Parts: sequence; structure tokens; C-alpha cells
Amino acid sequence: MSIRRVQPSFVIIVLAVLSIVSLAAAQNRPKPEQVFQHPKLEVVLDDFSVQGLILDIGGGGEGVIGQLKGKQVVAVDLLKRELEDAPGEPLLKIVMDARDLKFLDKTFPAATVFFTFMYISPADHAKVFQEIHRVLQPGGRLIIWDAQIPAKTDPRQEYIMFPLRVRLPGKDINTGYGVKFAENQGLAHFFELAGAAGFEVVDQKTEKGWFRLELKKKS
Repeated sequence: MSIRRVQPSFVIIVLAVLSIVSLAAAQNRPKPEQVFQHPKLEVVLDDFSVQGLILDIGGGGEGVIGQLKGKQVVAVDLLKRELEDAPGEPLLKIVMDARDLKFLDKTFPAATVFFTFMYISPADHAKVFQEIHRVLQPGGRLIIWDAQIPAKTDPRQEYIMFPLRVRLPGKDINTGYGVKFAENQGLAHFFELAGAAGFEVVDQKTEKGWFRLELKKKS
């Protein structure tokens, strides 16, 4: 699950984390010392060229790729309400599990994953990579944007909140993403997954707290 359209005040951050972990009882709510607020991420999302449809994994919420690429996008998300809330005008919005994509082999020329792997258990990342690889055409591109989750320095902190500003051509999106801490979820992790699934790295960009990785399915 993701935290959408939140303001980076500490009170709102704590409430956002509560929604992630679905803690109903007040005594189980995270204490302030359990939440680490990461410095704000500034993500410049330039337009990119794709001939044909784009499969957008985790395309609900802000629907960033749908806002950028419109009718080229087939947005899938595990949560129906995230797709219902997503702005933009993608071609399709489909409730679907990225671990079990219902598309035929070699369907899409491109796929995107915008700040979504951080919400998927690392134990499932390999399966998601395999499924994306399967539905991409030979030579198809996979573009990933995600946070670099730092090592935990305070053992009391169980959750991390990323305030985020996404700069689209002509528009800014201010939001925040909150997750539980997960170890070893940096670029090296994704390089390993990419190689195992049959991708080659064609481009990479590392910024403060986030990265962009472009992969190509080997023919």
C-alpha cells in the first residue's frame, strides 16, 4: 500500500504510517521515535519515448506515469481504490497482482515501476521481475524509479517516511510514501534481480535518496 497526497508534517507522517500497517488499536500505534522522516526527495521525471503501450506496475495513487504518458499506459495495481483515485487518463486501469500478471507473453514494448518496489516484499521482487520479463517483447524496456532505503541507525525506528516532490513537464506533484524499513534495497539489489531475470542495464541515475534504472530485455 502507498501513502498518497500527504503533507510532510510529523503528525501527518505518523498518521500515514498508521494507514500502512492498519493498526486499529490505539495502544499499537507507532510512537514518534519509531518513525524516521527521510529528507525530501526531489524527482525530475522527464518525458521518455516509447512506441506502443506501457505496462505501469503500481499505477494507482498519483498515477504518475499515467499522468505523463496518458493513453499509452495500461496501469495495474493490487488495490482497486488506488486505481479509482488515480488521476490522469491511462488507456486501462486493471486490478492485478504483479506477481501473477494476466497478460500473454511478449505483449508490451515497455514497462514502468514508479516507487512501487518499496511496497513489495523483497522476497517477491524476483517473481515480479520474472513476470515483467515474460510480458515484455524482446528488446523491451523496463524503467524503475525507487527510493534507496538507508540502513537503520536507530533500532527503535521501524518505519520510514519519504516526503516527495515529483516534477513533471509543466506540473509538480507533492506527496509522501511511507513503508517499513527493509534492508538491502539499493541499486545492487536491483542489479542482481535484473541479471537473474534476463535483463541488461542500459542506463542508471542515482540522486539523493532515489534512483532511476533502465533495463532492456535480452532478445
